[in-house]
Amino acid sequence: MSSKSHSYALKLQWTGASQGPTANYAGYSREYRVDIAGKPALVGSADPAFRGDAGLHNPEDMLLAALSACHMLSYLAVCALGKIKVISYEDAASGTMSEIGPQRPAFAEVVLRPRVVISADSDAAKAKALHDQAHKICFIANSVNFPVRHEPEISQA
Repeated sequence: MSSKSHSYALKLQWTGASQGPTANYAGYSREYRVDIAGKPALVGSADPAFRGDAGLHNPEDMLLAALSACHMLSYLAVCALGKIKVISYEDAASGTMSEIGPQRPAFAEVVLRPRVVISADSDAAKAKALHDQAHKICFIANSVNFPVRHEPEISQA
């Protein structure tokens, strides 16, 4: 069996440099910009707990968003293949990061809470079970070293 590989590239620039160098920990800007060819720029900063700008996306937000979006896209794919008609999907995801030690912060877990509406003629039990399959094929969930749990809620239109 041959394996496929997929490559991704971006340019990250510390835009906070325009406000001065890293002369001391408290005094430098954490703002950055991510450019990916053909896509809108993403402007971010550190989490406010780490002296970042609360009005900008931080890496922790983006990791949570990546896990949530990957699960949704995987779920929609397995539903389409499994003849489950998804009418709507939303997620109220949350993550917990713990500062294990002074130099070792890490995510402890992420919980995805998909709320899915399926057509009246779709199988609700199968729709719920397909979350497990979606979890197994989610590229991002397969790449992290902490639990990604899901608590789906299925309703029929």
